[in-house]
Amino acid sequence: MASKRMNVLVYSGNGSTIESVRHCVYSLRRLLSPYYAVIPVSGDAVVKEPWTASCALFVMPGGADLGYCRTLNGEGNRRIAQFVERGGAYFGFCAGGYYASKRCEFEVGNPNLEVAGDRELAFYPGTCRGLAFPGFVYHSEQGARDAELKVDKTVLTEGTVPEVFKSYYNGGGVFVDAPNYKGRGIEILASYTEKLHVEPGEGAAAIVYCKVGDGAAILTGPHPEFAAVNLDPKADAADFRRVIDSLAQDDKPRTDFVKACLMKLGLQVNQEQSTVPSLSRLHLTSMRPSDTSKIVDALRDVIVTDNGEEYIKDENDTFHLEKPSAWSLGKLNDALGEDPKDKTDQDDGAEDKILDYSTVVKRVIIHENAHPASKETTYFNHHAYFANLKHYQSTSKDVNIDFGRYLLYGEVVTSTNTMLEKNTQLLRRLPSGFTATATVQVAGRGRGTNVWVSPAGSLMFSLVVRHDMSLMPKAPVVFLQYLAALAIVEGINSYDTGYRDFPIKLKWPNDIYAREPSPSPSSKSYVKIGGILVNSHYSSTEYLSVVGIGLNTTNALPTTSLAALTPAHLPAITPEKLLARLVTTFSSLYSRFRSTGFDREFEEMYYKHWLHTDQIVTLEAEGGIKARIKGITRDWGLLIAEELGWEDRPTGKMVQLQSDSNSFDFFKGLLKRKV
Repeated sequence: MASKRMNVLVYSGNGSTIESVRHCVYSLRRLLSPYYAVIPVSGDAVVKEPWTASCALFVMPGGADLGYCRTLNGEGNRRIAQFVERGGAYFGFCAGGYYASKRCEFEVGNPNLEVAGDRELAFYPGTCRGLAFPGFVYHSEQGARDAELKVDKTVLTEGTVPEVFKSYYNGGGVFVDAPNYKGRGIEILASYTEKLHVEPGEGAAAIVYCKVGDGAAILTGPHPEFAAVNLDPKADAADFRRVIDSLAQDDKPRTDFVKACLMKLGLQVNQEQSTVPSLSRLHLTSMRPSDTSKIVDALRDVIVTDNGEEYIKDENDTFHLEKPSAWSLGKLNDALGEDPKDKTDQDDGAEDKILDYSTVVKRVIIHENAHPASKETTYFNHHAYFANLKHYQSTSKDVNIDFGRYLLYGEVVTSTNTMLEKNTQLLRRLPSGFTATATVQVAGRGRGTNVWVSPAGSLMFSLVVRHDMSLMPKAPVVFLQYLAALAIVEGINSYDTGYRDFPIKLKWPNDIYAREPSPSPSSKSYVKIGGILVNSHYSSTEYLSVVGIGLNTTNALPTTSLAALTPAHLPAITPEKLLARLVTTFSSLYSRFRSTGFDREFEEMYYKHWLHTDQIVTLEAEGGIKARIKGITRDWGLLIAEELGWEDRPTGKMVQLQSDSNSFDFFKGLLKRKV
């Protein structure tokens, strides 16, 4: 089984700077969406997590390369080098270029700044020497400039390639004697045109391509990933505003150059350059619209009034509560003959740039008289959702199904999990079963610190679960992630006629996989189509949990979706109907779990759907021993593995592992300790 390479990992560990990471993520998401997920990754994850199988590009941003050495020397660099040699790609900007050269020389002779020494990766077989231009000061724009670069169009042949462009520069080097390494797989993609501050040897290579085994690396001295719109014109540096203006004029050729570099590394590029969309208004409603007032009443003690307008000012976000106007949005559009976008305060005429979404006021329309009209929520039909919810509730044997009755929907949101879990005043007043969903998330959350843009076509939703403390001895809250996984599989299998045998499986502890169609019955290739994230707050009487679920439903990229795997003769999957099926299934499973705990019936249901029965793995967390997966414990949901000895014979020793402290690389059979 092979894992698709759909991740672009941007190193954000020791040595990197926040600004450089943000610039990398900003630019790469716009150029690579929807084909790849661009994700920051910590140093510990690089060293200890199984990231290589699903990674298409590893990015080392600007910063200080000594910090990179302290974290990655040894095992981290061994993994990166092996990843590239086996067909992966590496993009190193500025400090990432120094770091991936055989030798780094930075301000040699300057006792305050000098850094010199050999480096382990050595993708470029010579020296990267800086400063290419003088004046560098750490964490400052004092030495920043608009460096002119001349491009060699004979080695960059794909896309629209500029001949010359200006790039942001601040502290980078020159690749010494680069023409002399042509016979070792080195190509000069761009050269400095201005007089340099250091001796460059032959040539003046600013950006080089390095063939490394079956893979490749591109290393830069300047920062072609920096967009002028994200630079601060108020920075305390002479002439910096002129630098920004100059870079802004060359933004298109700069972008075209980065696209050409990405294509040379083998990545698929979005030629239209997607932008992160503006946040939309949120719509709060319920199965019976008149019941929406109950939510508002529950929030009354945290609602404040400012100039006659109502707000909830919470820990992470501020929500502006609005009532539908006498003129509906649809009638207003018809009257004006326009199609105004339903945007929030973010849409103030500013250019597309890096934003702090926590500062954007989220507008919430309270629907107490009727469900939102289709023109108000063009990508989500509330009438279809509530009709399907009512249908699935009526066919259930469980009379206590109440999840999904209250719904918060936004076409474009930050993250449904963040809006609920990070705003505790709001969360504490919401009923169990309250559901938030969105069409697009611009800051979707995964395990750890992963954040990404979730494209349209993914079903993304979060459920509030109030789990009473008295239930813990019999029904521990840790099983919520297992119930969510079961709800996805069981919900899809009962979605409609013909879905009972849909090839969908669970990967411990919180991922959803599906088997891709194959002409060979013996060939089984699984791809990830969904994931689960559960965050819980503890109080004296209950666990207040937010169960987040993301599922590729109709989107084709960056990975396979349910729609792509659905045979043509089956009823089509729609987000409204699927959401209704999943929340009612979860509600039914959770209601039973409260009574029985994770009993034998739940256990058998879980094993029927999971991928790991008798799988042989290496337990890195236990010193690299081999073991066979036997199941999970019914008391606390721990993974049970049986140690294997000579010829894979059981030794009799059993090992139990926690889901929140270990990660599972299904494709390599590795269990690793999370840090």
